[in-house]
Amino acid sequence: MQLIFEQIRAGGDRNFGYLVGDRDARRGILIDPSYSPDLFVDRARAQDLTITHIINTHGHSDHVNGNARAKELTGAPVAAHPLLHPDVALGDREELAVGSLRFVTFHVPGHSPDHLTIYQPAHQILLTGDLLFVGKIGGTGTDDDAADEWDSLQRLLAEIPDAATVWPGHDYGVRPSSTIALEKSTNPFLRCSDLPAFLQMKAEWPAFKQRLGLK
Repeated sequence: MQLIFEQIRAGGDRNFGYLVGDRDARRGILIDPSYSPDLFVDRARAQDLTITHIINTHGHSDHVNGNARAKELTGAPVAAHPLLHPDVALGDREELAVGSLRFVTFHVPGHSPDHLTIYQPAHQILLTGDLLFVGKIGGTGTDDDAADEWDSLQRLLAEIPDAATVWPGHDYGVRPSSTIALEKSTNPFLRCSDLPAFLQMKAEWPAFKQRLGLK
């Protein structure tokens, strides 16, 4: 099996989406093809892939606004967490086969209650949506949401190997991708010792960014 993996700049607020496929089986998936679904489908056609699913990491408009056009162009169903009432529901630890590729979804609430991350174990690829960015994490509206996010992050750090690559939903960091090991050692939110320290870091984040000149 030959892996096809493309990180695509979708537009919007520095959104990233992804094309992942099995070249031998000529099957692939689109992940969050927002703002520029035609571009995603053009890349799939250039790679000679039939798209089997359009997957959303979560239901925020900047990640789902390309769904209708992507469905029109590919005929593929939308797959997402059941809260979004998609064509194909993906729950926690759900497995999805695309050619010889196997994807595993993790339900990771916090940034949104319907959030999924998508893991490809053979190649140790983790698509994190808006849960985990390079050097940052997703925003939350309340301390309860932040506590859920903390639990979700801790779960991923425990279950995903350090060598796994991290591919986020936005280009918010100093590089477009990372690894679990690098994020553990450099991401200030992942270096927090416990939930109270995490909540304090979130409260201080605007001033922290300004002090370090971060966007």
